[in-house]
Amino acid sequence: MRIACIIPTYNGEAQLLRLLDSLSLQSTILDILIVDSGSTDGTQEILKARVGSFKIIASSEFNHGGTRQFMVEQHPYYDFFVFMTQDAYLVESDSIARIIEPFQDPEVGAICGRQLPHIDATPIAQHARIFNYPEEVQVKTVDDIRRFGIKTAFMSNSFSAYRALALQAVGGFPKHVIFAEDMYVAAKMLLAGWKVAYAGNAICSHSHNYTIRQEFMRYFDMGVFHAREPWIRHYFGDTGDEGLRFLKSEFNFLGLRRLNWLISASLRNAAKFLGYKLGTNEAKLPVGLKRKFGMHKLFWDGPYSVTGHNNSINKK
Repeated sequence: MRIACIIPTYNGEAQLLRLLDSLSLQSTILDILIVDSGSTDGTQEILKARVGSFKIIASSEFNHGGTRQFMVEQHPYYDFFVFMTQDAYLVESDSIARIIEPFQDPEVGAICGRQLPHIDATPIAQHARIFNYPEEVQVKTVDDIRRFGIKTAFMSNSFSAYRALALQAVGGFPKHVIFAEDMYVAAKMLLAGWKVAYAGNAICSHSHNYTIRQEFMRYFDMGVFHAREPWIRHYFGDTGDEGLRFLKSEFNFLGLRRLNWLISASLRNAAKFLGYKLGTNEAKLPVGLKRKFGMHKLFWDGPYSVTGHNNSINKK
């Protein structure tokens, strides 16, 4: 099997070495393909010393889906693509071997690995990983939508793997979405007849200690994504039930013994709700306000800030 690990980087000097170290210890042979968005710190020097060959693009050209698709198209001779982000790293030497294991089923098109919180993760960040990334291994089909709802298409390119043939069959990663290009592709694959797996035994370390403002911004972008891709909620259901389940789980995890974090979580969830609602109504907002509200600000300067929707479903 020809396997490539694609990693977008940008000013990742403080995090990149631990990721590269973890990749060098893997039991599976793979090539590392990196695209750097014009880093201005020591990232490119690290890449020259540790990777050798890598692509450089301007930071203004970065696109969550488009940049990853660019790397896929530049290297069409691989059978499988593993995707990671610079702020993640692999926990065990067989993490890559385990995330590609479900590909033994030729109908599996994409696989999501498990994420554990970083050592410095706050209790809120810890719970987010515990809730979203259980230990189990699952293989899901379109028939599982009734059971899992929108979670059926759950995917994270901080640690994921795709069959090149399946990725090509659904048109690759989209350029027109603000982010969540991973969920977009997983949803397309499911509707096209492919299976999507979750490998709870393939582990990386990855988490964020977001501020309340950052939580608002991230969920604003999520609202924009869902508003512009209504077919996802049409086929997979809304986020309401999953959100309520998260709130109950978070309350039980934090408990009254950590009242300060419970208060913080309540403020964050209010910010998330407000951000998401504003995002789903982004068509009514001026671009300047959307740029201020969102986390991915460069999106609003690009060609897809107004149009570029592609809601067609490719069949297998």
